[in-house]
Amino acid sequence: MLFWAAAAILTACAVLVILLPVLRTAEGVTEGKAFDLEVYKDQLAELERDASRGLIDKKEADEARAEISRRILGLSATNTDGLSSGSGSSTRWAVLAAVLVVPVVGVGIYSFLGSPHISDQPLQQRLADARRESGNLAEAPIVELIAKAEEQLAQNPEDGRGWAILAPIYLRIGRFDDSATAFSKAIELQGSSLAFEAGHGEALVGKAGGIVTAEAQAAFERALALNPADVRSRYYMATAHVQDGRLEAAVAAWQALLSETEGTAAWRQSAESALNETRRRLALQSSANPAKGPDKETVDAASEMSSEDRNEMIASMVARLDERLRQNADDLPGWKQLVRSYLVLGKSDEAQQALLRGAAALGDANPELLRFGQSLGLKIVEQDP
Repeated sequence: MLFWAAAAILTACAVLVILLPVLRTAEGVTEGKAFDLEVYKDQLAELERDASRGLIDKKEADEARAEISRRILGLSATNTDGLSSGSGSSTRWAVLAAVLVVPVVGVGIYSFLGSPHISDQPLQQRLADARRESGNLAEAPIVELIAKAEEQLAQNPEDGRGWAILAPIYLRIGRFDDSATAFSKAIELQGSSLAFEAGHGEALVGKAGGIVTAEAQAAFERALALNPADVRSRYYMATAHVQDGRLEAAVAAWQALLSETEGTAAWRQSAESALNETRRRLALQSSANPAKGPDKETVDAASEMSSEDRNEMIASMVARLDERLRQNADDLPGWKQLVRSYLVLGKSDEAQQALLRGAAALGDANPELLRFGQSLGLKIVEQDP
């Protein structure tokens, strides 16, 4: 209805724009000629008065009278020619009929050939629907797909299939937090599957900045229970062994993964590089009792590493320690070690944040941690009682 109302208003405006000048032409001409005739009559009367009073000689009066009379006759001739050249009213009626017939005929043709019953739709939406109907989703822009899926899920949050579609898209574009949530909803609504569990684990790893957290490991373990040969889950489980310091287990996992799978996918190059690096680290440190910390041989081996490799090894260990403290915060020595480690890596901001997190988590033991941090030059923030 809104479309037809707007169309009617626009048509009426167009008709008026065309008709008004036509309707006013004849009236304007008639009024103008009548005015001119009155002016000429006044000039003729004034001329007669001047001649009778002797203000103008007879010859000049005759010439002026002849000129005014000629103009009056010319005006009369114009009126006669205008009337004889054709009927002005007929012309106006012809124009009026033409202007009114065009929209009427146009509406009739559109009603017969067009589709007035179909509601309007934006161009982008029509193109997207056409692509989806043809099954060629690969050509649809990723933002368009996400917006469509999010719109549907906002209306129906219990749509497990929608969450399953959206989760890997989030993962691919790096929205790891949203991806982890979507995979979790898909598992809740549609049940566990290899793709859901492995995808959920990978999203959790991305969310943690590359750390295979305990929650991510649990997801990969569930995926391996469904398919022990799943490459993605095995890759991340081997990475978790490295991050936990279980280098021998990591080497065995990398070797098994490379020997039992085929192909030249990009992950193989990454796995081979990880295997070589893990072997090198294993050769540099003792595996007798890693839980008690590095011994003299390990320290000496680490001193032979390049600065970049040594910092990378320390960063991996620190990240694992940080993750453990998030799971089990009641560990004062662990918090001290974490704060000191961040300072060794030159990450004073992370050390400050770790100090405050530990102080908040330890409760009665937080004064000791705060004094420890102060001794290292960190800023102590007074806490409200």
